[in-house]
Amino acid sequence: MMKNINFVSQFKKANIVSIILFILSILLVFFKGLNYGIDFKGGTLIELRTEKSIKASSIRDTLSSMNLGDVNVKKFGKDGDYLIKVEQKESNNNELIPEIKKKLIDNLNAEIDFRRVENVGPKVSAELLESSIIAISLALAAMLFYIWIRFEWQFSVGSIIALFHDVVITLGIFSLLSLEINLSIIAAVLTIVGYSMNDTVVIYDRIRENLFKYTKISISDIANLSINETLARTIITSVTTLLALVSIYTLGGEILRGFSFAMILGVIIGTYSSIFVASPILKFFKVSYKTLEKEEEKIVP
Repeated sequence: MMKNINFVSQFKKANIVSIILFILSILLVFFKGLNYGIDFKGGTLIELRTEKSIKASSIRDTLSSMNLGDVNVKKFGKDGDYLIKVEQKESNNNELIPEIKKKLIDNLNAEIDFRRVENVGPKVSAELLESSIIAISLALAAMLFYIWIRFEWQFSVGSIIALFHDVVITLGIFSLLSLEINLSIIAAVLTIVGYSMNDTVVIYDRIRENLFKYTKISISDIANLSINETLARTIITSVTTLLALVSIYTLGGEILRGFSFAMILGVIIGTYSSIFVASPILKFFKVSYKTLEKEEEKIVP
């Protein structure tokens, strides 16, 4: 039988670390900003394949000479596969793509297969950014509503604080590393919200169950007991999920790298927050068996 770990003794240290990371992440997002991709800034995405390997810098120099703004070139997939992202400065982009094609063919002296060309205008990109913010906000609101019905209000507050903690720190790391934020990252953030909430609900459900079972034990001891009782499940779920995500990150190519990295961060931070952020909130509110009894009396006259 696994020996119980005293998580409660580490709550104070963990809370200090969480607060520092949360504040730093907010400062990074507000002052350094996020590196929005073409989905949110507007621009042109070109996926091409050449008959021979060409230096990414050669492609970048060729396009930079056209005064297109910021040009990003990355190798991905097989040798000779490139992903080009060009900043868009004008809304009318009908003539730009043929010019880019001609310039690359003329300057690189190689057979080029343009496998995919996508253009996102400024208006569309602004709408996508607005929709993404709304999607994340609605997801957080829906989670709050569910927890409010499923548990008492103290549990709801703890869950939402843990969710904000996970999302903000993940975005802060992306800001620090200047990693691109695109629609796939938004999908990852929404998945992180669901994953984090699932972990928190499992622990909260056990805490609530033990509060009714052990009426004379303090919330600190109940939280510690509940975390230890669900620890095996938490570790197994997190490790198996991380194994899949690490595989996607290493083998999935450049296109899936941002998504998988965001998910890896989310799983690690979400597992941490369900233990060291969500649970201490109940201790702060001094939740007890009597607290639950009072809340149930309000519901059932």
